[in-house]
Amino acid sequence: MKHPSTRVALTRRAAAFILALCALGGTHAHADDKADPASVTRFDGVWQTTLSCGNANGALGYSFRFPSVVKKGRLHGEKGTAGEAGWLKIDGTVGADGAADLYVEGLVGAAPFAVGQRPAGTAYGYHVAAKFLSDRAEGHRVEGRPCTVLWTREGSAVPES
Repeated sequence: MKHPSTRVALTRRAAAFILALCALGGTHAHADDKADPASVTRFDGVWQTTLSCGNANGALGYSFRFPSVVKKGRLHGEKGTAGEAGWLKIDGTVGADGAADLYVEGLVGAAPFAVGQRPAGTAYGYHVAAKFLSDRAEGHRVEGRPCTVLWTREGSAVPES
């Protein structure tokens, strides 16, 4: 029979070995999901954003310009003041290949520009599919009225936040 302290040492080593295997297994399982950090950040920087929706379904068209920032593959842009009529934000991911899955949410600014003449302050949201290149990007609204989103790179420096 082994001494109790030997059994404890063997148990600790076995536990450490199992933990190491689990960690390696987890890393291996997700290795395909992780892109090269350089490729994820190649779109990092400030982008001038132009979101335009034409006349549709009784609503007047509009166009907004505002800055967006891509940092570590995450895009965020915002126009107006959160909680106030006319506010809008766009968020989502930009993949290493430039494909972007984004979501816009906001509050109607004025009824004549909203489908169904919804009153100012009414919440809305929709998806945008986009493709980023080195200095520009194009996207379109996935559901609802037709809208386009264009981005032009303003710089590669990401503001500190």
